[in-house]
Amino acid sequence: MSSSKSWLPWAALAIAGVFAGAWIARATLAPVPAPAPQLLSGTWLPEPRAIAAPALIDSRGQPYTQGAFTGHASLVFFGFTHCPDVCPTTLALLSQVRRVTKARDLTFYLVSVDPERDTPEVLHSYLAGFDPEFIGLTGAPLDIKSYTRQLGAAVARVNLPGGDYSMDHSATLFLLDDAGRLRAVFTPPYETARLAADLGAAVAAARG
Repeated sequence: MSSSKSWLPWAALAIAGVFAGAWIARATLAPVPAPAPQLLSGTWLPEPRAIAAPALIDSRGQPYTQGAFTGHASLVFFGFTHCPDVCPTTLALLSQVRRVTKARDLTFYLVSVDPERDTPEVLHSYLAGFDPEFIGLTGAPLDIKSYTRQLGAAVARVNLPGGDYSMDHSATLFLLDDAGRLRAVFTPPYETARLAADLGAAVAAARG
């Protein structure tokens, strides 16, 4: 006569099979991360870096905080309206890039490193000469400095004779994903078609 407990091993195996099947199903259905894009103009970050945007003001005079950087990818460029060369050259190129890139949900920003002179009205007028879709951002000097440090943008004030001043800064571009996290960094020299292709691939990878 067989023991009344002889069914226990079979029951244990059946339960283990159920859990194993559930684990396999979850693993099968889990989204596969998109492969890192091969960028020609920049560097893709293996892990996204959280960025805490300070309280800024956009070129329409509206508050712009961290939440405004979510729901779409963002390309951030630091510059200023009195810039004699780097900014006009970069913004003109970015205007061309915006028109040809396949990253349709990408928003382009100029964050002023000269908030003492770059009011929302000044930024609005300045950017209109390059692309009406560009958004300018300004704010308190300490908030701007905090933002440049978080993203790793090189900025320095240069005092000029007569009491005037200028701002030294790089032409680095910073790509944020739709959660406002830093995903890629682009450095010059830039070429329109190559940068546009890189941005399309990077935004798709960040979304995936």
